[in-house]
Amino acid sequence: MDTNIVWHQAAVSHQERCEQKGHQPAILWFTGLSGSGKSTIANAVDRMLFERGCHTYLLDGDNVRHGLNKDLGFDDNSRVENIRRITEVANLFADAGLLVSTAFISPFVSDREQARELAGDRFIEVYVDTPLEVCEQRDPKGLYKKARKGEIPHFTGISSPYEAPESPEVHLKTADVVIEAAAQQVVDYLIANGFISH
Repeated sequence: MDTNIVWHQAAVSHQERCEQKGHQPAILWFTGLSGSGKSTIANAVDRMLFERGCHTYLLDGDNVRHGLNKDLGFDDNSRVENIRRITEVANLFADAGLLVSTAFISPFVSDREQARELAGDRFIEVYVDTPLEVCEQRDPKGLYKKARKGEIPHFTGISSPYEAPESPEVHLKTADVVIEAAAQQVVDYLIANGFISH
């Protein structure tokens, strides 16, 4: 890093921001296969938190690739950089006192661990555990069909690996629960662990 770059201390402290918002910040890191329901559940959680008066923001994989990460591809190096950038942005939101959700496949354990190291105790891994065959049946964007034909290289779950979390803070088995119940599970975790009040 350039030695001429110095971190500027803000006049408003992190603690003051948290007190103003009335809850603790967190990074809800939704991970799972394409079509697993990450974005759908993350949106449901965001809505529930918003209706409780919480200050939130949702970073969605596709949306971020329209702007911040539009210069990145889907090879392994690009995926690593994609997650690194998202981690930095999510951390800025959390520093501002928000409950930020990120809905990204983030297929590699090492990248999610790097995100956890940066975010610390406010990192909450939410594993949206949906069997590959269910994701393929849903295939909302028709991506699995293209991947099976070889039209999409480096497709997670088909031609590129997905490394499932071993001990996520929240494990959502979507074959067993509806969207609202899955979202409530996440909110319940935040309440139980003191991020938001009952």
